Amino acid sequence: MESAHLLGTAKKRVKIHPHTVTAQYATPTRTPYSPQPGVHTHFPQPGDEGYDDAPSFEDFGSFLEETSDKKRLTEGKKWPLTLFTSKDKDSTPKSPSAAGTSGEGGDGSGRAPKATSAKGVGEQLASFGEASVSASRLTWVGLLGAGLAHGVLIVLTRVASEHFHLGPLFLLLVRSVVQLLSVAVPLQKGENPFGPRGYRLRLVFYGIAYSLSLCCAYSSLTFISNGNATTTWRLATTALSATLAFLLLEERLGLTDGVTIVAGLFGLALVLLPTVDEYNVDTPTDPVTFWKGAFGWSLSALAGLWMALALVGYRSLKEKIGVGTALFTVSWTGCLLAPATLALLQEGWSWPMSGTAWGLILGLVACSIAAFLGMTHALTRLHPAIVSASQSVEVPLAMLLYLAVLPEPPSALEIIGNVVILISVSWMVAMKLLPSRVVPRRQREEYEEILDSPIK
Repeated sequence: MESAHLLGTAKKRVKIHPHTVTAQYATPTRTPYSPQPGVHTHFPQPGDEGYDDAPSFEDFGSFLEETSDKKRLTEGKKWPLTLFTSKDKDSTPKSPSAAGTSGEGGDGSGRAPKATSAKGVGEQLASFGEASVSASRLTWVGLLGAGLAHGVLIVLTRVASEHFHLGPLFLLLVRSVVQLLSVAVPLQKGENPFGPRGYRLRLVFYGIAYSLSLCCAYSSLTFISNGNATTTWRLATTALSATLAFLLLEERLGLTDGVTIVAGLFGLALVLLPTVDEYNVDTPTDPVTFWKGAFGWSLSALAGLWMALALVGYRSLKEKIGVGTALFTVSWTGCLLAPATLALLQEGWSWPMSGTAWGLILGLVACSIAAFLGMTHALTRLHPAIVSASQSVEVPLAMLLYLAVLPEPPSALEIIGNVVILISVSWMVAMKLLPSRVVPRRQREEYEEILDSPIK
């Protein structure tokens, strides 16, 4: 630049903008520092006395004009990688002669050419949407797999109770003891198995709520049938988790999700309705039997309440607590509460005496771990009521397995209710993953999930 002054040709002024670099050439004018032809003149440098590098009023005015351009501010909000990529692709260098008259932009304003990055933004959004949809598909695969594992777990529990005379609470205790091995996951990651400081009390409450739910659900199997206990537990969990998530976390359900969940609850209610033969019972009901049944139904509903609290509790801890730490917390709290419940209800202690019984217990533990991992991981991305409603597929699967293992023909109401459950869950998955005709639903729902999620 100094040589340009000495030769008296052109002066180049460079302005650096947060988003553009502008170079403008102008004819030199005589200034106090302009040299005489053939005379060497020293220009002030930083550090010299009297040197002032502050911008002039004219420079400040042009800078203010550029920064106040609304359109340029709008363009500045685009993705950084897209801006750089599109600038390299679309911008073309100008010749010095053209730059001398109109600057790099060629419009006489001295501004840089505008980068057309609409295509780049679209590519970024498309790649972001594909990654999000891929993660959503994996989440839903794990969630539906958890529902299938729950269905197998229901049948294995009934087979162990009826054919091997193993008490439900004993199975829960063995399950909790084996799951203590999950402590290796947080230790391997260098995390505290009891959670980070400031969140341990809430983590303990989550573990107690989850274990109390399992204790109530397994205890209800002593008083009512396995199918009724499971269906009541799922219905109460889904309905109460939607209510508690709104009251405690201020998370609302969309209209489509709400209608789908209500349809699933209607299907569960149809499964619970008594058959015609149960209506036309002429024999008087034993009061002891009646109150035992009422106590069993109450335990199932109470199990749904505790499970809803556990789902909402982990939803509030999803940023701080990993799935391995959550599984260990449920395990050690279950080791404390299961023996206490077993002693309170005075359930007889039984021990498996054959290899088949032990294999059944190991299969039960594997299904419980798979169901817990799929459901807990889904809580990091989905509403607790949606997670619980998707687990309703356990009821139709259990009915089909009952037909294969324990031949019991279902009633017409059970078949209709199970069909309604399958339709509601299938519709929910389709609405979450399939694209729409007008707007790409995959991108739209991922953004809605980000915007609607509360900041904890």
